[in-house]
Amino acid sequence: MKVHKNIMCCCSAYFRALFAGIWSNTEKRVYNIPGVSPDMMSLIIEYAYTRTITITVDNVEQLLVAAAQFQVSGILKACCEFLESQICTENCIGIWRFADFYNCPELNNKAGLFILHNFEEIVNVSEEFLQLSALELGEIIEKDDLNVKQEDVVFEAILKWIYYDTHNRNAFLPLLLQKVRLSRMDDEYFRNKVQNNYYVKSNAECIPIITSALTEMQALDRRRRRLRYPHEEFMNPLTRPRLPYAVLFAFGGWSGPSSTNVIETYNARADMWVDVKSIGESPRAYHGAVYLKGYMYIIGGFDGVNYFNSVRCYDPVENTWLEASAMHSSRCYVSVTVLNDFIYAMGGFNGHIRLNTAERYAPETNRWTSISSMHEVRSDAGATSLKGKVYICGGFTGNECLFTAETYDPQSDQWTLITPMSSRRSGVGVIGFGEHVYAVGGFDEIIRLRSAEVYDPHTDSWHNIASMLTPRSNFGIEVVDEMLFVVGGYNGISTTFNVECYDKITNEWHAACNMRISRSALSCCIIAGLPNIREYAVPDDSTTKGCRPFAFH
Repeated sequence: MKVHKNIMCCCSAYFRALFAGIWSNTEKRVYNIPGVSPDMMSLIIEYAYTRTITITVDNVEQLLVAAAQFQVSGILKACCEFLESQICTENCIGIWRFADFYNCPELNNKAGLFILHNFEEIVNVSEEFLQLSALELGEIIEKDDLNVKQEDVVFEAILKWIYYDTHNRNAFLPLLLQKVRLSRMDDEYFRNKVQNNYYVKSNAECIPIITSALTEMQALDRRRRRLRYPHEEFMNPLTRPRLPYAVLFAFGGWSGPSSTNVIETYNARADMWVDVKSIGESPRAYHGAVYLKGYMYIIGGFDGVNYFNSVRCYDPVENTWLEASAMHSSRCYVSVTVLNDFIYAMGGFNGHIRLNTAERYAPETNRWTSISSMHEVRSDAGATSLKGKVYICGGFTGNECLFTAETYDPQSDQWTLITPMSSRRSGVGVIGFGEHVYAVGGFDEIIRLRSAEVYDPHTDSWHNIASMLTPRSNFGIEVVDEMLFVVGGYNGISTTFNVECYDKITNEWHAACNMRISRSALSCCIIAGLPNIREYAVPDDSTTKGCRPFAFH
């Protein structure tokens, strides 16, 4: 194949050295290029002339190897981007190893993070997991940001890996066992499944690891009874909690005599709250908060004087605030949710009247658009999304608290009333959880409620679940690690910093770590997969006070 030397030199350092280097022969016309197939060389030549490349699942690995050999940075980048788009639970380990071997650090990091964030599923479905070396498996499971709710997942993964080739792998058990956060295991599981495991008991090198873990478990239990999490807990690899994949953000609210701009984040893996130092946002309460495409949006609300139509965006990676387009209406006691990459804001109070209007926001255009109005005037209602629809429940009309609920279909731009709740609920917490919509707490015109009920869209019916430990209205509500959390609120006497969570498997509520400050009329959202998750999961002083730890079996 005939090519122009100057064209090839422009796309590759390899060809510059070959054709124009100090040792090159300007008279030479035929070159034998070893180590590359004619098909790959043809693609590289095509790229040199057109700066375009066709990458497929079938050719990407060969093409990346050739691009690395000939130092064609454009093809190398395109191959890495293609592989990044293909990462899944079945191939992520292969891509991780491949990127490491060919020195593609960004792709290696992306694949590595995918492995950490999806570890449990990968262990269950990936054949590549069983082909890991002991050092590679150890490198993965020692990471703080390994996404596992319980350490037994890590131990079971080690056993699965060893059982695949017991004769050759059993000797690596001590190396891997010491990378498990054994002291954070449930005591019963540790004693029955780890301490009494045949391979653990049979390996003398495992005995000091087990002994050390037992000592730390006892020390950790004593610290928990004193309701303290000292700095040493985070420094000790046996007791340090894994970093959560997602954290709960709680913003603003009404605290004491005024509104606040305090942000706290909740780390469910360590059961603790972290103060977030953020400058640039004014206090507000009775607002909405959602997370969408990299930003936490603070929507509407009230600061004691002004009723807001403004929307502020918080970038949790940069810890900066931006202004987004304002809503058409001022909305205090607003209900908000996200569906199909739109933010919905519904009802509320504009300072003069309660509203039945609704609008939605598109981040790409930074514009709010009005949608059909609800059947009911609703302020202080709760909203969520589930299975392609928006749900809004309860609220206050200005005259009465509502037990009605309705759903919005964005395809038809229509609201439909559904079966009413069993209780009137204003200041209610509403959240989509699994296949159902949960309506929790609120005010029924007489008392703050502890009760909660669940809506089944398939049967258009509600049923009651266990009541909360504490009555409350105007609180934050979110789902973290398959647990439903309620945060703060007003208990009928005062604002509270109390937090509790609901286990739908056992139908039980449990106390969780309290917030640092008492507040109601706050709003919460979940943010997952942050590259700087440590900033929001570990307090600067690595201590909390007043926390009541919990564990689930």
